[in-house]
Amino acid sequence: MQKIKVEFLYDNSVARIILDDGKGNVLDDIMMNELIVTLDSFKTMNNLKLISFEGAGKHFSFGASVEEHTKENALKMLTTFHTIFLTLIDLHIPTMAKISGQCLGGGLELPLVCNFLFADKTAKLGQPEIILGVFAPPASIMLPLKIGNAKAEELLITGKVISAEEAKNLGLLNEVFEDKATMEAELDTWIQNNILPKSALSLKYATKAARASFDYFMHKNIPAFTEMFVSELMETEDANEGINSFLEKRKPIWKNK
Repeated sequence: MQKIKVEFLYDNSVARIILDDGKGNVLDDIMMNELIVTLDSFKTMNNLKLISFEGAGKHFSFGASVEEHTKENALKMLTTFHTIFLTLIDLHIPTMAKISGQCLGGGLELPLVCNFLFADKTAKLGQPEIILGVFAPPASIMLPLKIGNAKAEELLITGKVISAEEAKNLGLLNEVFEDKATMEAELDTWIQNNILPKSALSLKYATKAARASFDYFMHKNIPAFTEMFVSELMETEDANEGINSFLEKRKPIWKNK
């Protein structure tokens, strides 16, 4: 079963990627690998001016697969997941996320790497990894760069989930729309006004220049945070208890070690 759909719009200058697993659009190994293959195929498409991401149905994504966060799977899962970010960064093609419903954990990290984030009023955004006893490596890099340390730390350390309006007030979202249909119509106009009139080549250079610091810290810290997650955090009792308690549908019993 394919878990993403890809459409090419506006004379093949916009690639529309739809996450679609028939439920919560969970970023599991199958979906992540499909994304990597798709993004790799864009490397030779010189006419692409924008890549957009959205979730089929009511939700953008419930997040990455918790089952694949277990100690024995963590390195493989993170390596695959982080390849998506590094591939997107190195494409330098402008990116957009259109967010409805739940957009949590790894499901928020995919929009975070995008240049433009839009949502409708149903959107709920957060990095609740800490509730499972773990942390979010890409978000720990991207959120401080996007909204500043104070607000980023609040989201990353508490795991709180915020509304679209709150996210816009933090500077995380470019715009909030009344509903999904309105967002689709308004962004059609936005793309035609702001993206299509420009050179695909020039947009790549503008993106590369605008994101120089962002890209540098992603390349530098993703390997370091992966190492911290796999070699340090997942060797602790609490990280494993957090993941296992979630899978077993019970409250975690923390030992603080």
